[in-house]
Amino acid sequence: MQTEETTADQYITTLSEDRNKVMQKLSETIKKNLPKGFEETMQYGMISYVVPHSIYPDGYHCKPTNSLPFMSISSMKNHIGFHHMGIYSDPDLLKWFTDEYPKHTTGKLDIGKSCIRFKNPNNIQFELLGTLTAKMSVEDWIAKYERTFKK
Repeated sequence: MQTEETTADQYITTLSEDRNKVMQKLSETIKKNLPKGFEETMQYGMISYVVPHSIYPDGYHCKPTNSLPFMSISSMKNHIGFHHMGIYSDPDLLKWFTDEYPKHTTGKLDIGKSCIRFKNPNNIQFELLGTLTAKMSVEDWIAKYERTFKK
């Protein structure tokens, strides 16, 4: 469920009470662990954490007027989405996460290319997601992005 809201706080307040609390906690977890340089914004109808144009003027290759996306969180109809471009572009980081996940929960990992889906918000492993958030700096992400995606 994408939104037209322009700030993370506005987006969160539009959600049902149970989703509101989960998304607020997820946002706080990310901001607490987010390396310096990334900024929170709304992008593609989701709360997003991006490399701003002030650091990376080229922006996103698909749409250069957009800041370079890194992570997003979303409240969808059937799940909470945690999108992390680092696990999509870095096989070692993906392996670390998929190896670490079962140590924190008995639930099955539901993951796509960059999206970790939580159908049951009670199964969100906030501490693990915080650790994942902290694992890639802005400089690391820009270098990985340029090697992997930028043509």
